[in-house]
Amino acid sequence: MASQNAFPPTAEDECECQLAAALLGGEAVLLHSLRNPLDVHEMILKGFPGRGLKSLIEGLVSLDRTASLEKAVGISLRTFQRVKEAPERRLSPEQSGRTWKFAEILARATTVLGSREEAERWLERPATGLNQQRPIDLLSTPAGVRLVEEFLSRVEFGVYA
Repeated sequence: MASQNAFPPTAEDECECQLAAALLGGEAVLLHSLRNPLDVHEMILKGFPGRGLKSLIEGLVSLDRTASLEKAVGISLRTFQRVKEAPERRLSPEQSGRTWKFAEILARATTVLGSREEAERWLERPATGLNQQRPIDLLSTPAGVRLVEEFLSRVEFGVYA
C-alpha cells in the first residue's frame, strides 16, 4: 500500500497530487484520496472512474474540445460520449494514465500562470520555447509530455529560451 512505503511523500508531491485530483472531481468522484505518486500509480492501475474524465473535460474553462484535446488525453470524442453514458465504468490504465498526466500538467500550469483560464489558453498558444508548437499538441507522446513539463519549469523560473 502507498501509505506504508519507505519514502514519505514530500509536501510538493502531496500538493501537486491534490491539485490534479481536484480537476478529476476529487475524492468524491475518484472514491480515493490521492496524496502522493504511489496513490496515483495504484489508482491508474485500477482505472479512474469515467466520472473523473467527465469532470475534467466538463470543467474546462476556455480550452476547446478539439482533436488536439482528444490526442492529449488519448480518448476520442466517441469514447468520451460512451464515458458520459456510463460514468461508473472505469477507464483503462492507459486512458487513466493519459488523463492523469493531462490533469497534472493543467494543474501545474494553473499554479505557474496564476489562473485556470490562463493555463488553458497557454496550452493552445504556440510557444517560442517549443519551436512554435502548441503545448497541447505535444501531449500526445511521452517525449512531448516531457518537453512541455520542462518548458513549464522554465516558465516557472523565468527562463523562456
